[in-house]
Amino acid sequence: MTERTKLLQGNEACVQGAIYAGMRFFAGYPITPSTEIAELSSLLLPKIKGKFIQMEDEIASIAATIGASLAGYKSMTATSGPGFSLKQECIGYASLIESPCVIVNVQRCGPSTGLPTSPSQADLMQAKWGTHGDHPIIALSPSTVEETFELTVKAFNFAEKYRTPVILLLDEVVGHLREKIEIPKAGELEIVNRKKPTCNKDEYKAYEYCEDFVPPMASIGEGYRYNVTGLMHDETGFPTNSTSETGKLMNRLFEKIEANLDDILIYDEYKTHDANILLVSFGGMCRSCKDAIKKLRKENVKVGLFSIKTVWPFPEEKLKEVAKNIDKIVVVEMNKGQMIQEVQRTLGKDKDIIGINKINGEVITPIEIIDTIKEEYLRCLVK
Repeated sequence: MTERTKLLQGNEACVQGAIYAGMRFFAGYPITPSTEIAELSSLLLPKIKGKFIQMEDEIASIAATIGASLAGYKSMTATSGPGFSLKQECIGYASLIESPCVIVNVQRCGPSTGLPTSPSQADLMQAKWGTHGDHPIIALSPSTVEETFELTVKAFNFAEKYRTPVILLLDEVVGHLREKIEIPKAGELEIVNRKKPTCNKDEYKAYEYCEDFVPPMASIGEGYRYNVTGLMHDETGFPTNSTSETGKLMNRLFEKIEANLDDILIYDEYKTHDANILLVSFGGMCRSCKDAIKKLRKENVKVGLFSIKTVWPFPEEKLKEVAKNIDKIVVVEMNKGQMIQEVQRTLGKDKDIIGINKINGEVITPIEIIDTIKEEYLRCLVK
């Protein structure tokens, strides 16, 4: 045991990862099951000259987070289902003005107030499509406490590198789970800071079209003058009605993500090398899947897992590669069936794809996965 060995909740690991990545501003509003993120941020940030503000509501929380980012702070906010809904307009705003920030959503059973202390994975599609209009988004989903730390660091790195909001999509299972983790030493994990302008201040264009699609970002107060607006804007940030300028801006917003999928997409394979049945899952349900696989393997049922960490953009090409020689796909998720739609769209009608789902606030257990697999597996053998 060392001083860096910690027994942490997922929510606590999220804060530790954020601070490791350089977070110096948090604005939030208490909401179960994410409240520990705000609580720990309020304790730790003042010790490192960071700023914590408890805002009056969820909309103000993300608005303050965006404002702090424009001022040069690495910034984060955290919430759960109802608050995530309220933040959506500002998530779209952050996408268009290219403001780096991290939005944590610790999912709970809903809709409405629902079951505040019970788990769910039903905000998957909302993370992609929650705000209006076409917009790119990066969303990450950890399955362990250690992954929560690591993916929080990745979330900040992606936000800073690509000038975009990044959603960290936890679920209550992971948020309140306690596990032992080793906090990396300073410098052990890569830390990315936003690209800064090197031009003369009177030549600066905050939204210029550049080779890597990500313009340098000056902080408010550094002397670089530019306009920030949620309207379509030209390279200087001032509003425009030009369809040509609009197309140029929107295409660049998507290109900076689509051109970097090799960097952004994170996934894991577990015993897929010889599998003839493939489980596909994300977040806390990957834990049930792995336990089920271990037990099924002892009975010579060859099952593997494709565990998706970057849920948006969806890892289409990698899923096609993993599933190439597998006919039966089982998608495990705590919702009515959201990721299965992406799996079906990606793999097409040639694959036998079924879902294992729960929407009552209970986790999907390994035995439920095993029972479903055995039923389907035996049915295949009969055929």
